[in-house]
Amino acid sequence: MNKSYSYGKQYIEKDDIQAVIDVLKSDWLTQGPTIGNFEKLLCEKLGSSYATAVANGTAALHLMALALGWMKGDVVLTTPITFLATANSVLYAKAIPDFVDIDGVSYTVDIDKLEDKIEYYQKKGKKIKAVVAVDYAGHPCEWKQLRFLADKYEFQLINDACHAIGAMYKNEHHYISMYADTAILSFHPVKHITTGEGGAILTNSKEFQEKVKILRTHGMTKDENRLEKNDGPWYYEMHELGFNYRITDIQCALGISQLKKLERFIQRRQEIAHYYDSVFEGDERFIIPQCAEDISHAYHLYPLQIRFDRISITKKALFERLRGKNIYCQVHYIPIHLQPYYRKNFGFQPGDFPVAEKFYEQEMSIPVYPQLETEDLEYISSTIKMLAK
Repeated sequence: MNKSYSYGKQYIEKDDIQAVIDVLKSDWLTQGPTIGNFEKLLCEKLGSSYATAVANGTAALHLMALALGWMKGDVVLTTPITFLATANSVLYAKAIPDFVDIDGVSYTVDIDKLEDKIEYYQKKGKKIKAVVAVDYAGHPCEWKQLRFLADKYEFQLINDACHAIGAMYKNEHHYISMYADTAILSFHPVKHITTGEGGAILTNSKEFQEKVKILRTHGMTKDENRLEKNDGPWYYEMHELGFNYRITDIQCALGISQLKKLERFIQRRQEIAHYYDSVFEGDERFIIPQCAEDISHAYHLYPLQIRFDRISITKKALFERLRGKNIYCQVHYIPIHLQPYYRKNFGFQPGDFPVAEKFYEQEMSIPVYPQLETEDLEYISSTIKMLAK
């Protein structure tokens, strides 16, 4: 049977399976000690003081928005080139989402356009509540400049790092927790490491972490400092509305095993990306992703741009023909402001963010995951080059 290639895929080994089996044989399946062990390991790897593991990346974004106190009327800025959940988290808190166009080289938020948007709102007498910057595809944003703007204009700064665990900014792995007020991770199977479904919230604020922990479990607390009374060791109170966004010991056992291999996974993704660079660079039909000098790209995605205005085949037709060759690419992402919901409810129009829209027209995420061998990469890249005519 011929091999097939998706744009991303989990990498599960025997020790990962054994780690899950060990938990299945234990007394704890859901809310046991393995969750805390996983959270501790995340802190050690990423340099944060606190980590809260949750059901998925969307749950992490939602809890983050609630814990930061976003409310009706607050304006939160993000990029249009991200998954829906990033912007939807603003809506969950009943705040107002708006977007800032991307930089044409890094594909992350354009710093100059961000400041322009902030000043636009200031002239209208409106203060920006928060900025959610996305380390798109695994390329860190300009976090030093973002921190400067956050201090200057006094807004909350969030790192949606779901693509970037294992990346480095200014030669620092811990950048995720150094510049932003909080950071969000995802452990979906196509990410660098997986817990099946899962996510996490990182912060250096004890107060913020305590809010997230309570909101993660229905708003329940047993903290004696918060209880209005205490009937006994079983007693708990609910002071605010929370959710069941908990993760399980089973998932965290897999996460611990996977996290130990992060550096190896990242290295292989970088090797694959460098192979693609060598194949597509210099061919005027293609634009390869760039990498700033002071960063180490995590390559959750390899976003290859194809200049469809220079070739005869359309994007849709190329996708279909690649699928016929068992190569299943994807597009990341349809700009959020073009989604019907956002157009109808917030008045966004085509042309509002032209760099993002042009990027969408040309971008294809081609396969990048550790299991790919050199012969696989040769087949994938040669097939793309053969069909893109």
